[in-house]
Amino acid sequence: MAENSQAYACIMAGGSGERFWPLSRRSTPKHLLKLFSERTLVEEAVRRLEGVVPLKNVFVLTNELQLAGTRAALPFLPAAQIIAEPAKRDTAAAAALATAWVRARDPEGVLALLPADALIKDAATYRRQLAAALSRAAGTPALLTFAIKPAHPATGFGYLELGEAGDGGFRRVVRFVEKPDRATAERYVAGGHHAWNAGMFVWRADAFLAEAERQTPMLARFIREFPAGDAAAFLAARFPTLEPKVSVDYAIMEKAATVETLVAEFDWDDVGAWTALPAHLPADAAGNTLRGPVVVHGSANNIVLSSGRTIALCGVKDLVVVETADGILVCHRDAVQDIKKLLPGLPPELL
Repeated sequence: MAENSQAYACIMAGGSGERFWPLSRRSTPKHLLKLFSERTLVEEAVRRLEGVVPLKNVFVLTNELQLAGTRAALPFLPAAQIIAEPAKRDTAAAAALATAWVRARDPEGVLALLPADALIKDAATYRRQLAAALSRAAGTPALLTFAIKPAHPATGFGYLELGEAGDGGFRRVVRFVEKPDRATAERYVAGGHHAWNAGMFVWRADAFLAEAERQTPMLARFIREFPAGDAAAFLAARFPTLEPKVSVDYAIMEKAATVETLVAEFDWDDVGAWTALPAHLPADAAGNTLRGPVVVHGSANNIVLSSGRTIALCGVKDLVVVETADGILVCHRDAVQDIKKLLPGLPPELL
């Protein structure tokens, strides 16, 4: 597999650091943590591009609070290729910035817009399919996505309704579907015509610009006027005012003339909460997932991470316990989605 000189990739590395508190913070959210290996998730996201996208064509979008941490996590990536958005504007603005950055360097460039915090272990299959998607996008005005076969009837993901398979396994996206209720999700999974929307996109820069011209003129103007040289002043002045402040799905994808998708053959996990860890880390005979100095007795199905101090569990089950130097979380596994509700009550220095 040879690198494509006209292929570019933008890794979206923002995040609020809420769901993995107390290990994650605003300045060190999930993608800057080493949850599954000695590499952060953002480093894994960049490394997975090797052999498909030249390193000089890879850039990372983050924010001012996380800029230092992101650069520290990616010492092999030139600092100029790690860009801090000057304001939080959601993924439509991020997609416009990514497209503008590519178009200013190569008007015929093809871009993959990818999240920094997904866990993908089968890097070889990922690279093969990403290369196929980039090649496909180079020859079509369609905007492309990756679809994930639903492993269960999730209500926390958006879905894609899939059309028939065509050349190379690419399928037309009939429509984007918002996060469904449980009964609807079960129907989607049983029917076999829906897949999870992973928020991974591929398009030709001019194809995205054409859709922006039709749907969101302000984003289109930003892309057209983005400078080829030093863009710092332009970015500081224009990015904070970009509208609409919505996801790229709402702003562009749902009403795009043609959207195609490739159903992923690689594994994928968005690692949305602490309870995602047991699927990827070793467990003891009682189903406890343990990291760091932890002692358990008569305890089962717990997730326990210590950053230094010894944690001892006795006669408990189904807990999440996470220790850091300045905070300790004790949470039932069923309540992990509510961790962010704790944050307003915490002192600012712990956020």
